[in-house]
Amino acid sequence: MKIGVSMAFGHFTAREYIVEAARYLDESGIDSLWAPEHVLFFPEYASRYPYTQDGKIPGNPKGILDPFSALTFAAAVTERLRLGTGVCLVPQRNPVYTARVVADLDYLSNGRFDFGVGIGWLREEFENLQMNFTERGKRTIEYIEVMRALWARGVSEFKGDTYELQPCYANPNPVQQPHPPIIFGGESEAALARVASHGNGWYGFNRSPSSAARGIEKLERHLQRAGRSRADIRLFIGSDAESVDQASFDAYRDLGIDQLIVPLGVGSIDQLRRRVQDLLKFAGR
Repeated sequence: MKIGVSMAFGHFTAREYIVEAARYLDESGIDSLWAPEHVLFFPEYASRYPYTQDGKIPGNPKGILDPFSALTFAAAVTERLRLGTGVCLVPQRNPVYTARVVADLDYLSNGRFDFGVGIGWLREEFENLQMNFTERGKRTIEYIEVMRALWARGVSEFKGDTYELQPCYANPNPVQQPHPPIIFGGESEAALARVASHGNGWYGFNRSPSSAARGIEKLERHLQRAGRSRADIRLFIGSDAESVDQASFDAYRDLGIDQLIVPLGVGSIDQLRRRVQDLLKFAGR
């Protein structure tokens, strides 16, 4: 089982810390670094965050770096660490620009990018971007198809219900072919159906081992309906806490997941080293 860490960088993070943290993760043996996305936060919002009891985002955040900016910055100071969006809010973005930054990051990192995607939950964010919230699921699938067309070699074109591309060039292409792995997040039945129909993997977020097991069982049913199997995708499970211990680490590993992603809200390089060394110890590395 591989080990990834999820870290949110923002205006509260020193530039020097991002460099030092990325270099340390690259050298430590940790397999990947994941960065979340939200372009706006709000002091008051009616939408419910789906991963807490009170429906509020932990820590009342006021801003984070764009994940592609943060990960490209990390790519420049690393050599082996894989880099992932955890997750990119696809229906909030123009798909041509998203295809561009995905391909650029994959190119600049020499094929080290995993494209974690989701449809979003914060209605207020969509409204302030002048984007339709209720059609975000449909738009996500079509935007993914637009991006796949743009990542193909040669002339790209596309015509769908929500987007149309005239014949065009979009270079550079991603290093990974046919494109970086598309890892769908989300916990609902509709989200798992998207994994089965269009995904290369599932990012189950904020999951305990028992919750992850239930999600995997549901996903397997959707895969069967889509004519696919668990062997066709990779499983990325985000742990439900920073405080993973040996017992919970072993429980995640026993599920046969491909990668455990642990959220690390640390503010110093010494704290980061301690957390990472514990994770590597649990893995026997």
